[in-house]
Amino acid sequence: MPRHIFDEQGHAHFVTFSCFGRRRLLDHDGAKGIVVSTLAHQLSRLESRCFGFVVMPNHVHALLWFSRTGTLSVFMKHWKQRSSFEIKQFLKGGIPEYTGRIDLGDPVWQPRYYDFNVYSEKKLLEKLEYMHCNPVRAELTDAPREWLFSSARFYEMGESVEVPITPWHEQRLLSLRDPDV
Repeated sequence: MPRHIFDEQGHAHFVTFSCFGRRRLLDHDGAKGIVVSTLAHQLSRLESRCFGFVVMPNHVHALLWFSRTGTLSVFMKHWKQRSSFEIKQFLKGGIPEYTGRIDLGDPVWQPRYYDFNVYSEKKLLEKLEYMHCNPVRAELTDAPREWLFSSARFYEMGESVEVPITPWHEQRLLSLRDPDV
């Protein structure tokens, strides 16, 4: 059954994508950093906003919003392509003992991504909390703010996280409709 992406309503999008075969290609901080810097580049390139993100060892979550409808698939294609190329270059040149365990002919990312339309403030907060608690649930850290590759530090401590974050409470300005209001 074909998947449908709904990108015409002006909602935010909770996206998830995984490393090919769920491999832990993002164990190294350098690889996670590539994903984060590529996200920041794509946000400015496509006039997009990010409410939050987390980069895990084998998958990525982000809460995104686009000023123009129909932008999500282009954004994701470029984010995954550019980060894939840079991660392969990093792994080839930076950590040969790691690349010996994987076939660099394989893709970095699974072919698709999962998209969930976020249409309310309640759902936006739920997705942010889910995302930020991912490293704690995976026993990678004791608290969300300790994970360096996440927007949790922005929300909890006001620190820069390399990606420009639009605070969640500004979502009302971005056409999210809250049916509970």
